[in-house]
Amino acid sequence: METQRPDQELTWSWGHRPRSAPDRAKAMAPPPPPPLAASTPLLHGEFGSFPARGSRFALTLTPQALHVQRLRPKPEARPRGGLVPLAEVSGCCTLRSRSPSDAAAAYFCIYTYPQGRRGGRRRAARTFRVDGAATYEENRAEAQRWATALMCLLRGLPLPGDGEITPELLPKPPRLLLLVNPLGGRGLAWQWCKTHVLPMISEAGLSFNLIQTERQNHARELVQGLRLSEWDGIVTVSGDGLLFEVLNGFLDRPDWEEAVKTPVGILPCGSGNALAGAVNQHGGFEPALGVDLLLNCSLLLCRGGSRPLDLMSVTLASGSRCLSFLSVAWGFVSDVDIQSERFRALGSARFTLGTVLGLATLHTYRGRLSYLPATVEPTSPTPARGLPRAKSELTLAPAPAPAPPVAHSPLHRSVSDLPLPLPLPQPALTSPGSPEPLPILSLNGGGPELAGDWGGAGDAPLSPDPPLPSPPSSPKAALLSPITEGVPETLASSGLPPPTPGSPGAVSTRGPHDHLLPPLGTPLPPGWVTLEGDFVLMLAISPSHLGADLVAAPHARFDDGLVHLCWVRGGISRAALLRLFLAMERGSHFSLGCPQLGYAAARAFRLEPLTPRGVLTVDGEQVEYGPLQAQMHPGLGTLLTGPPGCPRREP
Repeated sequence: METQRPDQELTWSWGHRPRSAPDRAKAMAPPPPPPLAASTPLLHGEFGSFPARGSRFALTLTPQALHVQRLRPKPEARPRGGLVPLAEVSGCCTLRSRSPSDAAAAYFCIYTYPQGRRGGRRRAARTFRVDGAATYEENRAEAQRWATALMCLLRGLPLPGDGEITPELLPKPPRLLLLVNPLGGRGLAWQWCKTHVLPMISEAGLSFNLIQTERQNHARELVQGLRLSEWDGIVTVSGDGLLFEVLNGFLDRPDWEEAVKTPVGILPCGSGNALAGAVNQHGGFEPALGVDLLLNCSLLLCRGGSRPLDLMSVTLASGSRCLSFLSVAWGFVSDVDIQSERFRALGSARFTLGTVLGLATLHTYRGRLSYLPATVEPTSPTPARGLPRAKSELTLAPAPAPAPPVAHSPLHRSVSDLPLPLPLPQPALTSPGSPEPLPILSLNGGGPELAGDWGGAGDAPLSPDPPLPSPPSSPKAALLSPITEGVPETLASSGLPPPTPGSPGAVSTRGPHDHLLPPLGTPLPPGWVTLEGDFVLMLAISPSHLGADLVAAPHARFDDGLVHLCWVRGGISRAALLRLFLAMERGSHFSLGCPQLGYAAARAFRLEPLTPRGVLTVDGEQVEYGPLQAQMHPGLGTLLTGPPGCPRREP
């Protein structure tokens, strides 16, 4: 039996979905009953198949897989596709035949994404015919029992011990807001979203609305005016930059403390995809890139589940603040990130080319790195005696007074039902009947084209059953209000004055209190460690991955409460630096014994560049150059990760 590690945070699934943002972050309750053994049979039955006639299969459902054994016309000695791991299943639905001669039979269809021999995933679906009873109603009840049991297992819901499995066990489908940057990566984000993401989340029965971003900081402006209570999560379909906008849009809201707890997810369609790489590893999948990484992360999203997400509060030289979920970089890493922007059309290959060019013109930067080790208890931020200050600190002016928040005019654009495919300029899309249940695959409101997928000419087409009933305790959701940019919903109830127009570059003074940090330009408390010298790079990272295929901090977790500091001192050769990055693909760079490579786990840090020119990035976004400092705030956000652990194949 699988047990929970003491350091493993409990997660909530789509089935256990708290309704308010703070509750979603705090009520991380597991299913009440203890987990069943992986091989415990839950359901067993004999069914026909579609579209093949005459074939019979024995199905056995366990907590981790569906076992399929062919009975007729001839049992297979080595059945192909006889084991369907639930980690590869996106959803299940019930269907019925449109043929009068097949009126008594019911069907259920399982959507899967198995890995091929070369590692890539391809969509497949298996449809089984339920015909053990004389009437359609009885067969439909059996089909719904199997579909419900599968969906409960996928969403982490407990099955009743008495065996009474009815559609009422399934909660109301979660409501997701998808934000798509159509120019993400190589400009394929919108195409990948239509081809891979939307079909899969519809198969999973998730309700969604979709908006395409139209400009830089569009997502940041958009989330400032969202009614967050209407959404169970906000998912970005792009690279890491769009999620950076969303989180800092939360920070711009007067109700930022509640807003920042809103679950966020990421489906990788960008260049770097660092957070998606960490999510992929957390889900137990093998390292992947491109469409394979997107399908893996989409499967995890369909399963539901979240973890607390540590966020760094970064204070820049001007006094402005931002939230970081990924990294702060200076030197080689930030140089490659920014200078490779002109190769964005190459996708993730831009970083390979940028690394080669960066090695050819390798620079060193003089600076001072100070950090509070993770093992040191916090002390007073105003000590009597502090460390020497850099010249750059002595010239810093006090933080500017808070500027009034920015008010934006409404988009005058509500989320409406739009069929697929959409021309690129259309910004909004919603799942059919959103936020009502989605029992079918079709995105245009019609039934799934089963005959086109699995049958030939003459096959009787199938149509979807009516939607599974919502639980009696779940009232029908009201229609979603139009999405606008501007004043959030809580302004009236928060007692805060409404925002007034201001400059787009207004400094945000909201955010968590950095109790471990004195103001920039003042001495640091005792207990801090300071390093000064020539650096090739400095990286402060929160999750494990710096890119989809770069594991910078192999032991990092989303909620370990640590900022992982990595630095490379001057004097390293180009060949040695290249070996470090090649080893980083496996997370083995610390085992090379490179004397210039350093590491420390910290709770806060301050970086003071002493070189007059350079590049600083926060989550891959270039920020003003100068001294900065940051503090890690454990579990400040919530990340949609899917279930943890390693998908295992049952014997």
